[in-house]
Amino acid sequence: MMETERLVLPPPDPLNLPLRALEVGCTGRWELLSEPGAPESTLPHGLPPCAPDLQQEAEHLFLSSPAWLPLHGVEHSARKWQRKRDPWSLLAALGAPVPSDLQAQRHPTTGQILGYKEVLLENTNLSATTSLSLRRPPGPASQSLWGNPTQYPFWPGGMDEPSMADLSTREEAEEDVDFEEGLLTVPPGFRKGVDFAPKDHQAPVPGLLSLSRLLEPLDLSGGDEEEESEAAGGPRGDTVPASPLSVPLARASSLEDLVLKEASSAVSLTEPPKPAAQEQWAVPVDVTSPVGDFYRLIPQPAFQWAFEPDVFQKQAILHLEQHDSVFVAAHTSAGKTVVAEYAIALAQKHMTRTIYTSPIKALSNQKFRDFRNTFGDVGLLTGDVQLHPEASCLIMTTEILRSMLYSGSDVIRDLEWVIFDEVHYINDAERGVVWEEVLIMLPDHVSIILLSATVPNALEFADWIGRLKRRQIYVISTVARPVPLEHYLFTGNSPKTQGELFLLLDSRGAFHTKGYYAAAEAKKERMSKHAQTFGAKQPTHQGGPAQDRGVYLSLLASLRARAQLPVVVFTFSRGRCDEQASGLTSLDLTTSSEKSEIHLFLQRCLARLRGSDRQLPQVLHMSELLRRGLGVHHSGILPILKEIVEMLFSRGLVKVLFATETFAMGVNMPARTVVFDSMRKHDGSTFRDLLPGEYVQMAGRAGRRGLDPTGTVILLCKGRVPEMADLHRMMMGKPSQLQSQFRLTYTMILNLLRVDALRVEDMMKRSFSEFPSRKDSKAHEQALAELSKRLGALEEPDVTGQLADLPDYYSWGEELTETRNMIQRRIMESVNGLKSLSTGRVVVVKNEEHHNALGVILQVSSNSTSRVFTTLVLCDKPAVSESPRDKGPATADVPQPDDLVGFKLFLPEGPCEHTVTRLQPGDVAAISTKVLRVNGEKIVEDFSKRQQPKFRKDPPLAAVTTAVQELLRLAQAHPSGPPTLDPVNDLQLKDVSVVEGGLRARKLEELIRGAQCVHSPRFPAQYLKLRERMQIQKEMDRLRFLLSDQSLLLLPEYHQRVEVLRTLGYVDEAGTVKLAGRVACAMSSHELLLTELMFDNALSTLRPEEIAALLSGLVCQSPGDPGDQLPSTLKQGVERVRAVAKRIGEVQVACGLNQTVEEFVGELNFGLVEVVYEWARGMPFSELAGLSGTPEGLVVRCIQRLAEMCRSLRGAARLVGEPVLGAKMETAATLLRRDIVFAASLYTQ
Repeated sequence: MMETERLVLPPPDPLNLPLRALEVGCTGRWELLSEPGAPESTLPHGLPPCAPDLQQEAEHLFLSSPAWLPLHGVEHSARKWQRKRDPWSLLAALGAPVPSDLQAQRHPTTGQILGYKEVLLENTNLSATTSLSLRRPPGPASQSLWGNPTQYPFWPGGMDEPSMADLSTREEAEEDVDFEEGLLTVPPGFRKGVDFAPKDHQAPVPGLLSLSRLLEPLDLSGGDEEEESEAAGGPRGDTVPASPLSVPLARASSLEDLVLKEASSAVSLTEPPKPAAQEQWAVPVDVTSPVGDFYRLIPQPAFQWAFEPDVFQKQAILHLEQHDSVFVAAHTSAGKTVVAEYAIALAQKHMTRTIYTSPIKALSNQKFRDFRNTFGDVGLLTGDVQLHPEASCLIMTTEILRSMLYSGSDVIRDLEWVIFDEVHYINDAERGVVWEEVLIMLPDHVSIILLSATVPNALEFADWIGRLKRRQIYVISTVARPVPLEHYLFTGNSPKTQGELFLLLDSRGAFHTKGYYAAAEAKKERMSKHAQTFGAKQPTHQGGPAQDRGVYLSLLASLRARAQLPVVVFTFSRGRCDEQASGLTSLDLTTSSEKSEIHLFLQRCLARLRGSDRQLPQVLHMSELLRRGLGVHHSGILPILKEIVEMLFSRGLVKVLFATETFAMGVNMPARTVVFDSMRKHDGSTFRDLLPGEYVQMAGRAGRRGLDPTGTVILLCKGRVPEMADLHRMMMGKPSQLQSQFRLTYTMILNLLRVDALRVEDMMKRSFSEFPSRKDSKAHEQALAELSKRLGALEEPDVTGQLADLPDYYSWGEELTETRNMIQRRIMESVNGLKSLSTGRVVVVKNEEHHNALGVILQVSSNSTSRVFTTLVLCDKPAVSESPRDKGPATADVPQPDDLVGFKLFLPEGPCEHTVTRLQPGDVAAISTKVLRVNGEKIVEDFSKRQQPKFRKDPPLAAVTTAVQELLRLAQAHPSGPPTLDPVNDLQLKDVSVVEGGLRARKLEELIRGAQCVHSPRFPAQYLKLRERMQIQKEMDRLRFLLSDQSLLLLPEYHQRVEVLRTLGYVDEAGTVKLAGRVACAMSSHELLLTELMFDNALSTLRPEEIAALLSGLVCQSPGDPGDQLPSTLKQGVERVRAVAKRIGEVQVACGLNQTVEEFVGELNFGLVEVVYEWARGMPFSELAGLSGTPEGLVVRCIQRLAEMCRSLRGAARLVGEPVLGAKMETAATLLRRDIVFAASLYTQ
């Protein structure tokens, strides 16, 4: 019973059964086993079957439980294989490419091998970090677009790329070292060096090794003696004339210096200099004659338009087909884009690439849309957008192209055209230097297309580029606008006066004074009703928004009645733009269908924004304005709203657009009418009238080609009517010339210093600012060669014996003349000196017509620049028949000591004559103590009368005769010059240079009087020989200076900036760029400050949002204080950034730069620190408006530029090896890039 019950009752838990399920193999068969602790399977865990992990098994056996290892006899538990030592494997290295090859020399007729010659091979072992050649292999695919800051750029076009023959010639020249004097002792970067003193000298200085003692057992002179004897062609003691190649050459810093030294030491007779100075680089193209054979010359054009191209467009296309570079300076809306389109099509036909650069990012986006619709294969590269980088046409800003050139981007290899749009932007003081850098750095195979508005010096600018690139630039300009303009003055301010529109400048360019006076009279009649303001000077703009509203309502009503809408109103203030648009609440210019179209377009464009961003006050306000046909366009508007306004305006749905000057820089968006709210603007420092170029650029928006016969330009006269002269100058003056804004930046210096073959001096030489002084370089080189040849043919003067001090005598005389000229210049610049030149004062005159002739001042007058002295001067009888150089004693006479110490006054050889001439201050060589009583007016009137043919033979007045006799008597009494006013005692000049100059002059006079060479009978002949040599040598020195780096205007500043970099540790003493310098190369702006912050670890301890907030002070353009609500970490960070900036500014001041510490620190604006901090923490954009009064558009621009800076810092951190900082910068950029700030451009969708 008990056993049966135990079998029947089940166990309380199935797991307690003494059974185990065993999986047998991998076929799915199971067995039950009664043994406890049996395995669950016969295979290792996991299917399919695999071997156990060896690493885990080894760790388990030998590290986790080593208890099973035997205590003794470990040799049976572990095995060890003895490694065979091979020290020679440490010396293994990859074989260097063979630098040379043996070339067989054969008989030209039979082909028999006569011998072998070793020739150097080019392009061996080239890489992006060692060579500037286009033949170097491409870099990694990941760096093909942007390049790498460590890569070399490609060789700039126009510079002479050294070939192997040039380098070998230079090496041979540099090997000709003077082993007595020319050896250096301490290598760069070494503390100790080698002593090359002969072995019989004293012991070397401690720390130096004596090379002569080390090499004493060796005989190294045998081969040299044999070579010298063979080269001399006789015994070693024979003297042979040295060839030009045997002259020892110093080590040159560039090939230009080396060639210059060779040209100055000897003249090459085999290759005469080419007359390149007369070559015309800028070629003007005649656009008045039609191109009748256009389609015969180009039967299959690369691109065709729906319209017939203009003459200037056809001329440009013909030159593009010949791969020429062109400069198209055409009027606004003339169709310059046609030239760019054909270049893009031509590059696609040739399977090459084109880069289209624009000055602003918004213009790049607009061009991307237009070209993508036309060509399809178009890419866009901006700071935050990268679309289709593999396309054949890339659109980018000029700064990005500069970065690609410096970083050696492989895109440059396939580049055929670079199109520079809006080239007149080179006049921009801040960014104009970028255009010059890019033009200088472009390689030789790239052709250039320049598009610009009409500029007066287009030929000069093209000539600079042509000389720079050594290719002809064809200048194509338009004669007139395709749509002529009519300029009006508007004086109305109410419906009664809305017809007060007065024509000032018609479509033919004639200025109507009648219209101006009519406008002035109409304004005067209205103002005369207010007696309290009658006759008072009225301000240019009076009244407030109420008056503006009345003016614009009357004007727009008049324009609407005349069907002259759409209209662009240019206002030079963001606040005024908003006020004027907001004040026109009663104006509605759109129909119901247009309202519907505007509403649908707004809904579609704003759908990409998040919900809170759609309810921003600016978005709602702009939407309400747009529905009524009004728009506002300035930098304070959100980017997406500006694009909406531009697109609606181009469709004709925006009837009135209030815009600032930046709208004129956009794409071709013409209107029927352009209105100027005022003719005065604030340029950042002061209020001024519009320049002619600015007026033409904005007025050019008027007139739609094919729609309007003429364009209308209206200038509002809210206050008084502007002066006629100011209007004439603004409307009819010449546009601003293209001027160089070249300046040195630390990024440019570091990028060029890291490349041995490129020099900053070469960049400065090729800048547009140095073009006037450098364009005659070829002529200077030829003149230098001719003078060198003349100097070599001259006979050496004899300076032995009594003539030993002849060179000193000549140099004393030259120095005395220069010292006196300097003192005289100081006198003429002083107040007392000019006061002494009153009527009756006797002076010594020295200019091109008179040489040390006495004269008396008759009248003193002043012009806009300096004073003018009407003077009676003694002269010879034939006053005009002879050249002053022929009769002057300076070229033929040999000066004696009395002549040098005194003035050797001019004495007429025959009858004494006189003349009355107008002298500049520089024509007065000396001021005497003598004053004559003369009647200046009578003498001048008498002389003027006797110049007429009718009275030419009349005798002079008694006053004239008396003055001439007094001067002649004074000259005869003092042949060495009359007593002169002492600059220190008489004129009270206490300047140090004047006092020291007077002492030096007296010392030189004593030396000249004591010279012995003047007593030699051979003195005159030898002096003339010496003077001829010295004059030629002086002219050669002047030409060498003009050709050398020392004549560069920016050279002192360059040395100062290099000293700053050296002090901060960016370059070493030898000019080699160190790690900090390479990091600074990767920065686009504020390179020194960012690098110092990185190396001081000022950013590593902060959170990403705090780093972004601090860096906003470097990119923010609106000044302001950070505020008191900042966290303590940010306050400390702001102070630390300012402290680092102050330290850099102090280093700059110590190195001699003009920028003060306050100015350098003042470039930082921390007004948006709190805004950026909260934005990075996730605050919606709608809540940021309450934190700062800065317009929304400027806030967006600041955050966008900040994200670009964060990416630059991320790359720099990776270059340094700071992964933590790099990750933080990546996080900061990610936090910033969200919502409306980085909404995609409508042009790219």
